[in-house]
Amino acid sequence: MRISCTFVLEKDIEGAAQDVREKVAGAINRLPPQILPPVIRKVDPDSDPILTVLVAGEMSRRELTEIADKQVRRAIQTIDGVGEASLTGGQGRQIRIFMDVERLTAQNLTVLDVRNAIRNENIETPGGRMQTGTQELGLRTLGRVTSAAQFADIIIDNRRGTPIRVRDVATVEDGAEELRSYASLRGKDVVSVEVRRQSGTNTVAVADAVRARVESLKREVPPGVQIEIVRDTSTFIKASVHSLLEHLILGAVLASAIVLLFMRNWRAVLIAGLAIPTSVIATFTLMRYMNFTLNNMTLLALTLAVGIVIDDAIIVLENIFRFMEEKDMEPKQAAKEATGEIALAVMATTLSLVIIFLPIAFMSGYARRYVNEFGWTMAMAIMVSLLVSFTLTPMLSSRFLKVRRHQGHVDSRELKLFRWLDTAYLRSLTWALDHRLWIILICVITLASTFGLYRMVGRDWIPADDQSELNGSADLPQGTALPVTITALNDMARDMQKLPEVEFVQTYTHSTSNHGHFYIRLVEPGRRKKSHEQMAAEIREILAGYHNVQYNVRLPSTLGGEQFFPIRVILRGPDLARLAELSKQVAARMERFPGLVDVNPMINLDTPELQVHVDRQRAADLGVRMSDIASTMRLFYSGEDEISTYKEGSEQYPVTMMLLPGQRDNPEVLSRLMVPSAKAGQVRLASLGSIERGGGPAMLQRYNRQYQISVGANLAPGTPLDAAASFTRESVAAVGLPPGYDFVFSGQVKLLEETTWNMLLAFLLASIFMYMVLGAQFESFSYPFIIMLTLPLSIPFALLSLWITHRSLSLWSALGVFLLLGIVKKNGILQVDYTNRLRSQGRPLREAILEANRVRLRPILMTTFSIIAGLIPVAVGIGAGSEQRASIAVTIIGGQSLCLLLTLLVVPVAYSYLAEFQLAARRMTGRVPRLQDSDYAQ
Repeated sequence: MRISCTFVLEKDIEGAAQDVREKVAGAINRLPPQILPPVIRKVDPDSDPILTVLVAGEMSRRELTEIADKQVRRAIQTIDGVGEASLTGGQGRQIRIFMDVERLTAQNLTVLDVRNAIRNENIETPGGRMQTGTQELGLRTLGRVTSAAQFADIIIDNRRGTPIRVRDVATVEDGAEELRSYASLRGKDVVSVEVRRQSGTNTVAVADAVRARVESLKREVPPGVQIEIVRDTSTFIKASVHSLLEHLILGAVLASAIVLLFMRNWRAVLIAGLAIPTSVIATFTLMRYMNFTLNNMTLLALTLAVGIVIDDAIIVLENIFRFMEEKDMEPKQAAKEATGEIALAVMATTLSLVIIFLPIAFMSGYARRYVNEFGWTMAMAIMVSLLVSFTLTPMLSSRFLKVRRHQGHVDSRELKLFRWLDTAYLRSLTWALDHRLWIILICVITLASTFGLYRMVGRDWIPADDQSELNGSADLPQGTALPVTITALNDMARDMQKLPEVEFVQTYTHSTSNHGHFYIRLVEPGRRKKSHEQMAAEIREILAGYHNVQYNVRLPSTLGGEQFFPIRVILRGPDLARLAELSKQVAARMERFPGLVDVNPMINLDTPELQVHVDRQRAADLGVRMSDIASTMRLFYSGEDEISTYKEGSEQYPVTMMLLPGQRDNPEVLSRLMVPSAKAGQVRLASLGSIERGGGPAMLQRYNRQYQISVGANLAPGTPLDAAASFTRESVAAVGLPPGYDFVFSGQVKLLEETTWNMLLAFLLASIFMYMVLGAQFESFSYPFIIMLTLPLSIPFALLSLWITHRSLSLWSALGVFLLLGIVKKNGILQVDYTNRLRSQGRPLREAILEANRVRLRPILMTTFSIIAGLIPVAVGIGAGSEQRASIAVTIIGGQSLCLLLTLLVVPVAYSYLAEFQLAARRMTGRVPRLQDSDYAQ
């Protein structure tokens, strides 16, 4: 029996395990005496194997197992950071005692007599101590057998002076345990060693250490033995980190190139470009203090921050450059005055962007697990960039920035492209100020489109990366013998291996005899034309050709484990048989949806078995105990109970017993078994009751003390998770659960719902925090409202970008929307800040709006395009793990670029409305003289 306890993600797993141990220890005294001591094991995504090492060779499986266990597994187990190394497909050495039921009956002995004799005659125990003078001597009884053959000489009983030995009723074999798990690669038998890391250790470091040890083991194993690593999760991690580093460098180059495009000044490019490595390197120090590592999330944050950390430097540098160009100032004076003029805007943009990461503290579950390090790293990088823009950038500008008229850099705005941009923008802005209601109508239509685009895009949790591997399983009819299952698995693997995109297929079994697994390694994405989703569909077609086989093909899960199917609905209720029927009806309806594949109710109540029905009254009359009946049957048929041990050198091997194979597999022998009787010595099992053929459940599962049956399914390519979940709900509703029955979602659907609420809470809190920061910066309640008008307008453009690129709204793209909210308002801050400054100098309202937006157009375009340029390498999606990261970049690029023109017009229009409202309010209170009316009217 297995009891699984699921805790919230924030719970410390060590403390949770200790709490469970205390509860189990308190319940042990209420368990039956025959129950083995419970084993408590922590299971989480970190417990999935990080490496699989295969041991193969032209020798018996027992010999392979000895090498795999004693030379390979034990050597790997000693590596620092390795939590466990387990064998699959092994067949370890055992001393097996095969009982002959006919000879036992002839000698009037029971299997319990044989077991007790072996246990009593193969012992080694301490016997106390003895003092002789000044010495103390220990006593020890050496009663162990010294060779496997000596087990046959153990005396079971003496009859009239004649000893009856084990060899008289059984055959002793120094052989291998019964094969119950199997592993093969390319049709050859292998033994696999699955390596799991300790919780909290670095996967790459542990995997590298294991690889180094495997290389040394290859020189130590006997000739003819091959050791091969077929699965290594660190390979994808390394490739993903490498691609992120490439994106980081390329993004920095492209972002710096934007400065060259707009300013045509190499010195300006170098000054602005230095902000990127300075901010990133300084962030490393803070990451070290926070105990962060360079992993996918922190590197992704740094990569996305490339275009953002240069923004502050660009804004300050552009203003200094403008002062030197237009006002003919000396570099030092320009650096001082320009930095002071733009300081409020830069602080407002940076602090309002950093503050959006504060709601991460209010997240829970997997959303926080993924976003926590990402948010902290990006916030630290942005804060460092603010410091750089106020110190390093002005200092370098004052010493190295030069504007020379004869080199053509004096009036960079006079280039044809920028003159055309200024003219076109001023015309558009003038039209917008003259037709403000049209701008409002466009904004309302844009905002209303959010709801339609949201339904079109669909929601997902975390899309699976193409890691060049697939996992599959196959279930043959219940009761299928292991040899038949092995043959079928190998046939399926051979058919899969014929596909040119498949590198190899490993098959293995480790649970029931009818259940098998596949690990399918694909060639690298650059060497195949089909995606991993298309390959999964082709493999399903191959498996569909096998009759009476339930199959499943899964993409690698971010969370690990088979329990995290994309769709997993749990039906709960008091009657298991009724649940089984309901689950089949639900599965049949789910199969009608083309977006669901591999639909399968995870229950089978028809596992074939022979059931022994004991007549308790007759057994009591004959003096037979139920425990003796159960023990007799288990010893004869199980072959798994360790009745004793055999010690050879420093190694110890189990001793087991069972019937001879020919007798164990004969149903008629079961009725002739003899069980001990207190009154008759021995009686036949058939005389105590009846033996009938029947069926029973292979596994019973309960959820919160109710019977449960899960219905799992995978998604077809292009199917959003929320659409599949919605159809599943409709299927359950159409079946109609009786009173007392209900259902819940588990796995990714549950996580999607949790993540959705977490992100909505984060969006709400981030908006509130941004408003508070902007209000404090501008000392106004109204100006932050104008700036934040751009936030809801950016969301439909982000959704449109996802729809155009055939992406869903996943955790990554939602994170992109989250960042977009912090980035898109930068334009409004620059516009409002400079408009206020010009009005404070006495400029009329309309003139101040037009001039401020004309001057700030270049830094707005530069910062916008630098962010886009820095994200282009991520958006292109080249490299390992790029599918997930591209969603963030596409969301930001699309939302930022598509709503750029609209925000450039909306903010001035909203500002003009606000100014008129303020004027009307002041007139009503008598605070504005009539002479100033003309200023507002202009």
